[in-house]
Amino acid sequence: MQQILSLFGNVTEITWQMPVMWLIGGILIYLGIARKMEPALLIPMGFGAILVNLPLSGAVTQVDKVTGETETGVLDLLFGAGVANELFPLLLFIGIGAMIDFTPLLSNPKMMLFGAAAQFGIFFTIFMASLLGFDIKDAASIGIIGAADGPTSILVSQVLKSNYIGAIAVAAYSYMALVPIKAVTTKKERMIRMPYEPGKVSRFTRIAFPIIVTFVAGLVAPASVALVGFLMFGNLIRECGCLNSLSETAQTTLANLITLVLGIPISFSMKADQFVSLQTLMIMGLGLFAFIFDSIGGVMFAKFLNLFSKNKVNPMVGAAGISAFPMSARVIEKMGIAEDKTNHLLMHAIGANVSGQVASAVAGGIVLGFFM
Repeated sequence: MQQILSLFGNVTEITWQMPVMWLIGGILIYLGIARKMEPALLIPMGFGAILVNLPLSGAVTQVDKVTGETETGVLDLLFGAGVANELFPLLLFIGIGAMIDFTPLLSNPKMMLFGAAAQFGIFFTIFMASLLGFDIKDAASIGIIGAADGPTSILVSQVLKSNYIGAIAVAAYSYMALVPIKAVTTKKERMIRMPYEPGKVSRFTRIAFPIIVTFVAGLVAPASVALVGFLMFGNLIRECGCLNSLSETAQTTLANLITLVLGIPISFSMKADQFVSLQTLMIMGLGLFAFIFDSIGGVMFAKFLNLFSKNKVNPMVGAAGISAFPMSARVIEKMGIAEDKTNHLLMHAIGANVSGQVASAVAGGIVLGFFM
């Protein structure tokens, strides 16, 4: 009888926001499984959103109403151990860096410009968020969603102590497959052919590149050193040729493990009473706005270059300058083939895409430098 009464006691703890969060968790799991949208993170985040929003959940810290004793939840421990101190996002950057091959970018350095151009939406969205009444640090955290780089968004929002880390993380990972290109390009532009002529990139250049980028980023935006440095260190162990086992571990075991333990603790900041609010809806809208304008910025920059260039750039490649690696490059390849089955844009898009990965880390550092 006492167990039955205890069960009904738990039920009475359910608020109307909790079922909303269960639904959101289910949607995230669906997007990860059915739509293949960053399943390694959306599935843990979705499941975690359900865990933390069960009544009196043991996954989060609870205070016994009778004894007053505090029982620490495992998600609190994981959040404090790896998210609150920015450790997990930075370790994930090592794995991402080890996955990246900068050869297409180094073969065609012009692609670096698209990575820079595709960060336009970040700073415009910061301005828009501040106009809507968000605190300037929250506005800066929301704007970085436009980088389409989940670890950067999580790290920036955590360093700036944003009140909306959960909503920002969900937005950053949910928009990665949305590339609004057809609305701002013509069929003729989408059919522009860009033959790929791979240039020879020496081993010395591939090794020197991550070191030089770290130096430059440190001088231009010192706050970006941790972001860029960990990314470039991962790439260095890939290219040095004498740490193959470490490179493989970083690309697989490390990246998978950190992704797993990063996704679930993020749900700690998705408690129903904090997440289900008008501010969350506004963040999702602003995040989408930032992402769209980043993509459009890259496309428009490609169009601008075509006014002065003899060898035309397919404007769709400009949209790959966002940091959603390698998803945005794959999307551009599919769109190019949809217009012309013989028009392969993948290598050009990869060049712009890896440039965007570096640019988003630098942009994150610039945001931190301005608003810390």
